[in-house]
Amino acid sequence: MIITLPVRGDFIQLDQLLKATGLCSSGGVAHSEIESGKVRVDGSVELRKRAKLRPGQRVSYGDESVDLVGDVAA
Repeated sequence: MIITLPVRGDFIQLDQLLKATGLCSSGGVAHSEIESGKVRVDGSVELRKRAKLRPGQRVSYGDESVDLVGDVAA
């Protein structure tokens, strides 16, 4: 399944994205999953919990993908 997430401002942090999309139930769970190498950004494993993600990037976690788009209201 692909989720489309509008980014308000210039970026969203990886841990915040996982919580905002409901892929992780808390920041602690998000941090653990990132540290375990279970999260990919644009196809590469991302280990930085607070990596700054911008529109045009794709995050993959398990069977889910999140496409980041610009926020039309911004």
